Amino acid sequence: MARRPVAAVGSVLLFLEAIGIALVHLILGVVVDRQDMSLAGLDPHAMTVSTWIAGGLFGCYLACCGVVLLLGALRDRAPGRFARILLITCAVVHGVLAMLAVGLVGWAAFLFLTVVLALLVFTLIAYAPQDGAGTERPGGAPADAPPAAPGANPA
Repeated sequence: MARRPVAAVGSVLLFLEAIGIALVHLILGVVVDRQDMSLAGLDPHAMTVSTWIAGGLFGCYLACCGVVLLLGALRDRAPGRFARILLITCAVVHGVLAMLAVGLVGWAAFLFLTVVLALLVFTLIAYAPQDGAGTERPGGAPADAPPAAPGANPA
């Protein structure tokens, strides 16, 4: 199946995106610092530092998502609950950013973000639990056990 290569490619793209986001915020921080103008009375140095912090945090978030995808590709197992939530939030962020990128940046950025979104969604679907495997019925019996007879006492 193609889920391991898709997860690996998705992790590489997320690592590249994390580096790109961090570099863009670094450059934006330098530009704000060299302008030496305030925005609504804010200190220019505070805006520079906050831009660098935001870029670092967003880059770390994308790198963490890339690590989750890479571990999924190497282990060929479904991510855990927290990792799954992390990948879902990453997919939502990419969907929103893709919509904004069409008007603000252009179609190339939209295409890149949409490809990453598609890889994330495919990975989440490919590693989904199979037909309730590992779940239990209300009586405590495993999901793959045959149903109890009506009126039987499930001891």
